[in-house]
Amino acid sequence: MRIKLAKNVGFCFGVKRAMGLTLKALRENPGKPIYTFGPLIHNPRAIKKLKDIGVRVIHSLQNIKTGILIIPSHGLAPSIIVQARKKKLFIIDATCPYVLRSQRLAELLAKQGYRVIIVGKSSHPEIRGIIGGIKRMGKVIGKTEDLKSLPKFKKIGVITQTTESLSNFKSVIESILDKGFELKVYNTLCAHTLKRQEEARRIAKSVDLMLVIGGRNSANTSRLFEICRACVTTYQIESPDELSPDWLRGKKSIGLVSGTSTPLSAVKEVVRTCNFVAEPCCS
Repeated sequence: MRIKLAKNVGFCFGVKRAMGLTLKALRENPGKPIYTFGPLIHNPRAIKKLKDIGVRVIHSLQNIKTGILIIPSHGLAPSIIVQARKKKLFIIDATCPYVLRSQRLAELLAKQGYRVIIVGKSSHPEIRGIIGGIKRMGKVIGKTEDLKSLPKFKKIGVITQTTESLSNFKSVIESILDKGFELKVYNTLCAHTLKRQEEARRIAKSVDLMLVIGGRNSANTSRLFEICRACVTTYQIESPDELSPDWLRGKKSIGLVSGTSTPLSAVKEVVRTCNFVAEPCCS
């Protein structure tokens, strides 16, 4: 059986940066409490490893009195950062530069009098952070159908969640154009995410089965799964333990891609397991 592994696997630049800042904080502050507000990245295995070496995930600052607060890669609402400063916590900003750009552009559009449409999932921390910076000037649109409830505004500015699919972003923009609004659009899609999506689609069209490796709470991993599933039978797994030998039975080729928060070590484990499991299945 042939395994076709994507070139772009493992942590992306933004996740590497966030992990690096966190590990540096641990090295330089032995014994000091270190927190992330929400998970640093969306990969349960990576978060467990951080927890095991002393990084605690919190969802409220209420009982936090001292220590280091790390802003996760998805960013954080300004109101929470203000609270942290009032408590005199030492803040390390691990926000991905792509997310930071989205925040700044949303704020710019709001200041210019545009009602800001953010294409994405309202429950995602990246979106919550952006909305927190522009408050009532922002509205989240998940898909074109959500535009039916959109009131008329003189000016609309559009950005997108960095891990959104390009096709959905385009569809929403086209639908807004059809309504005749004055429109200003900033493409805030992450270039690394787009590369992975394009590569995933290309591989999925050339194999019998696709495996998408990454956390189920990861938006970019979910996008990869959707893209691959549209082309071929696809399974999403977080670890090699979830791999079923039955999936590989009769398959001559499989493709492997990973989300941007998936450690390279996890990808290598899945490759090894596939090679081990495939032999009896394909003999």
